[in-house]
Amino acid sequence: MAAACLMVRAVLANAADRPAFDHWYRTEHLPEATAAFGATRAWRCWSLTEPATHFAFYEFPEVATAQALETSANMAAMKAEFDRHWDGRVSRVREVMELAP
Repeated sequence: MAAACLMVRAVLANAADRPAFDHWYRTEHLPEATAAFGATRAWRCWSLTEPATHFAFYEFPEVATAQALETSANMAAMKAEFDRHWDGRVSRVREVMELAP
């Protein structure tokens, strides 16, 4: 079985929100999502090309686990929490990726 990552690409509508978003994601959202998703590990980064673009990666031991998240209650809860804080100010997309050997 191949390992996988769930990647979340978030784009801030206003770059002035970056310090608050960065703090919230680092101290609240990333640890909560990692636990809720049962991820092996998680990390995040900011784009140097597009400074208002943030990426978060959640690693899983197998692709099926990452794919099942999209329709899970845990994902719905994390989406709702994200929207409670950032709805209308941050757009995001998710993608499941298989780690290459």
